[in-house]
Amino acid sequence: MAVFDTPQEAFGALRPFCVQLTRVQTLENVALLQAHLAAVSASALQELQEYVLFPLRFALKVPGPKQERLVQSVVQCIASVLAATCVKKQELLQELFSELCTCLSPPSGSSKPASQSEELKLAVIQALHTLMHSAYGDIVLSLYQPSTLPLLGFAVSLLLGLAEKEKAKQIKISALKCLQVLVLQCDCQEHRHLDEDEAQRCGDLFASFLPGISITLSRVITGDIKQGHKPTVSAIRLFYLIVGLVMADAQLARIPKIPKNKEKLPVEQSRISELMVHRGPDWTKSTAEKLSLLLHKMVEFSSVHPHWKVRLELVELVNHLLRNCSRSLVDSFSHLLKALVGLVNDENSEIQSRCNEVLQGIAEQGIVAQNRALADVLSENLHSLSTALPRLMNSQDDMGKVATLSLLLGYLKLLGPKINTVLNSVSHLHRLSKALIQVLELDLTDVKIVEDRRWDCESAYGPSGSLQHGVQAGRCQKKYFRFFTEERVFQLLQQICRVLGYYGNLYLLVDHFMGLYSESGMYRKQAAMVLNELIVGAAGVGVDVLQEREVSLNMDDLKGSITSILDEYTDQANWYLITSIDSEEISHEQSAQHSGLLARPGGGCSNVLLPSLEPHVTTRTMNSNIWQICIQLEGVGCFAAVLGKEFRLLLLSALYPVLEKAGDKTLLISETALGTLVDICEACSYDSVQRLINENSDYLVNGISLNLRHLAHQPHASQVLDTMLRHSDASLLPLVEDVIQDVLSALDLSYNNQAFTFLRVLHSVMTALVQWFGSSCGEEHQQRQTAERQSRTLSPGQQVVTSQEVERFFLDYVRQKQIAEGNLPDTEDEETDEVPPLAKPEPNNSDTEGGTPLPSHAQLAKDVMERCIHLMSDGSLRVRLKVLDVLELCVTVLHPHGNHLLPMAHRVWPALVTRLISDDPLAVLRAFKVLCTLAQKCGDFLRQRFSKDVLPKLTSSLLSQAPASARAGPVYNHTLAFKLQLAVLQGLGSLCEKLDMGESDLNKVADACLIYLSAKQPMKLQEAAQSVFLHLMHVDPDSTWLLLNEVCCPHQYEPPHASLQPVKLSGMGRQRNEFTDNVLLLLERLQQQESPTPKAGTQEPSPP
Repeated sequence: MAVFDTPQEAFGALRPFCVQLTRVQTLENVALLQAHLAAVSASALQELQEYVLFPLRFALKVPGPKQERLVQSVVQCIASVLAATCVKKQELLQELFSELCTCLSPPSGSSKPASQSEELKLAVIQALHTLMHSAYGDIVLSLYQPSTLPLLGFAVSLLLGLAEKEKAKQIKISALKCLQVLVLQCDCQEHRHLDEDEAQRCGDLFASFLPGISITLSRVITGDIKQGHKPTVSAIRLFYLIVGLVMADAQLARIPKIPKNKEKLPVEQSRISELMVHRGPDWTKSTAEKLSLLLHKMVEFSSVHPHWKVRLELVELVNHLLRNCSRSLVDSFSHLLKALVGLVNDENSEIQSRCNEVLQGIAEQGIVAQNRALADVLSENLHSLSTALPRLMNSQDDMGKVATLSLLLGYLKLLGPKINTVLNSVSHLHRLSKALIQVLELDLTDVKIVEDRRWDCESAYGPSGSLQHGVQAGRCQKKYFRFFTEERVFQLLQQICRVLGYYGNLYLLVDHFMGLYSESGMYRKQAAMVLNELIVGAAGVGVDVLQEREVSLNMDDLKGSITSILDEYTDQANWYLITSIDSEEISHEQSAQHSGLLARPGGGCSNVLLPSLEPHVTTRTMNSNIWQICIQLEGVGCFAAVLGKEFRLLLLSALYPVLEKAGDKTLLISETALGTLVDICEACSYDSVQRLINENSDYLVNGISLNLRHLAHQPHASQVLDTMLRHSDASLLPLVEDVIQDVLSALDLSYNNQAFTFLRVLHSVMTALVQWFGSSCGEEHQQRQTAERQSRTLSPGQQVVTSQEVERFFLDYVRQKQIAEGNLPDTEDEETDEVPPLAKPEPNNSDTEGGTPLPSHAQLAKDVMERCIHLMSDGSLRVRLKVLDVLELCVTVLHPHGNHLLPMAHRVWPALVTRLISDDPLAVLRAFKVLCTLAQKCGDFLRQRFSKDVLPKLTSSLLSQAPASARAGPVYNHTLAFKLQLAVLQGLGSLCEKLDMGESDLNKVADACLIYLSAKQPMKLQEAAQSVFLHLMHVDPDSTWLLLNEVCCPHQYEPPHASLQPVKLSGMGRQRNEFTDNVLLLLERLQQQESPTPKAGTQEPSPP
């Protein structure tokens, strides 16, 4: 607490030290005065301010050389007095200002700067800083008069010199902060805010210093990076504050446009008047041009400065100048906006958020919209960037590409509603569109796109709900582009297109890009991508903008644009493209493109003159066609999402083509089409794809029926039906039943040239029927089989056997053995007499001949099976293979209706045997699969036929192929012969069990398969042979046990009594060989199966 609170007491205490310092200027006297000043209160010191300052000022004015330490001490003492008091007199303020500046002035007559110590320079700078803050009220403005211009200029030059040339960082920062205070732009809140007139006068005054200040500060900003970030940040702040004051639009607008020689500011001396600057139009233009050069240099340096605070201050520079000097410095904003937009993607989150705030503020205040010159600058920047974009995307790395596209996107966002001004320029629109088209070029070198095919399989017919969930997980197909790989780059391109669609004239943009779409096949995919994003952006979906558009979206305009794009997409020339080297598919696409005569449901006919198709389609062309179709399908999904329920009105033209592509054989196309169907479901409020199809099935079925009559010209009707069947349920069957009958009738009339196409339709139908009705069909049969199998494995203790059952067992055994050996009374009429007695294996079935009619699905399967019988001997291998696939499905559907299935099996048998015995290996493989299904469904009805017609060929084939497979290498596993061996071995065991084969046939099978238990055989064949013996164990475990023990017997069997002969088996005591491991494994499995029954016992019950 101060000791001296009154001026009188303070005067008495300080007077001796002031007198002493006036007499002798020494460090000790200054220190004594400084020490006693600390004991004086601020109010008392304010009264004695001039008295105390006098000896200190006198010490600075004493002529002759002075000690630097003394001057530093005096300056620090003055600063302490000024910090505790206020300067209330103009004269005192100006004199102190001059005296402090003189401390740093070079010696008189010398042009070199004074060589004072860093401590003295820092003390003087801080004293000047304190002096400016101690000026009371308006007193400080006395410094800013034309008459004080030389003094101000002197101080400014001194401080600029220190800021530029000093090495000490603290001096640089202090000098820059002092300059900031000197130009009345201090950051502290102590100073009174200048009114308009005061700011105008200061602006006129500082205009004289602007060249020197701006040039020096630019050198500081772009100086050695070793100086640290703080001087750079301070210099950038001072630069935009002084430029923002002198070049402010508001001030320049109030300056009268009269020649300087006719009106001059009131000055006392003519020399001073010459230093004043008139901020007229000519001066403004000239200064703006020079500042533009400096700003360009500063922005280039600061935008890549390693320290984030420098980059953040650059954002503030752009913000300040754009708000205050948007008209005067319009030519500089080419560089400033580029820096601002580029920093949006800065690695520092604080810079990112501040950039977004600044851009948002610019948009909200309409700085660009209300300033045509600034909009023109942005337009020119946009044009230049669009011109250079393809070159930059080809030469830059991914980070550079992101920065370039961010810049382009930023320009578009800043232009906002003014985008239409750019788009109305043919040159601008052409450059921008061609740049987007070139940058979005896809990479078409991936052969896998063409190779991946969708194969027909029952598992594909899943519930529509699960399908929808699966498609949603990865709906958008990942694209690979020629000029970039980073996903962020593609997202920026999407945003650019969406911003164009949001602000731009939609009709103009759609028309222009539709022109590019039609202009060349090279542009078509890119133009379609742009069109899709334009529509999404126009609807305001997923678009990030800075300001709302001036005119709200007209839904009718949007719907009109979508309709025109949709018609172009689904035009035959753009929808039916060759995507496979499949000769049939190529012929289909050619016929679909060249016909153009029949109206396709929902699509108009193309009136474009189609180019002739190349004779040889390259992989690149097919890849391109696949992507074009996928992009167009994604577009349909986008249009549905944009229109919502309004899209229901367009389903008539869109749903049929999309269903065509959902049934396409190319995997990428079918997956994309399924994703589009899910999009349509979500947009139109359908619960599932199934409901979408069912509720629109009337016109779909009509279109299919119409096109099936002209299949040569409309080959894709089968794909639509296939997709409908895949994603619907049994409720669809009555709707498509007539269509299927049309297919059967058409097949009867044109089986020579269109058989495969019709069979593909029938395969889809039968697969759907199996999915809808097959699971319930087999439940009863499966339960019966399970019960029988369980009863077989029951232990004797659990079975209650009567004498009648034993008698019946032996009688059945004798009869079955006679049948198996062919000992029947009328062998000549065997074929004709077999059907009636054996046609009643299911007495509980109600559908007997002439009784209750077959259900529609079973009747359909029977009709299809009729056609398969005739087509099984077709000359085309592909047709035969497809017939066998369809036949297998027919058998599955007819399974519950034995009275109809067995006669059909009787009729199909001769043709099936031919396929099994003398056909291409592929057909043999497929026919054997059908045989296994028939055996499973028909049971012992086929026993004798199989035994007589097929089994000898199968066993002889297995025996003849065994040596070759035993000595073959790993490549053999990929051959057709191996696959045939494997299929036969995998199916033979179940055939024996299902057909309940006789003992002699089982022995043939066991002998043929035994050789495949050799360790020399491929592992898969060994496993398949094991499966055969596992099945034989269920049919005849005793014979199987004996056969295996003849090969390898692991145990010695001692007779239970001495009177009995010992058991001798060939496998006893045999050395370990190639069969040992597999035989031991099978015997172990047999023992587990028989447990807890005796090991050498039999399952046949003994009479009581």
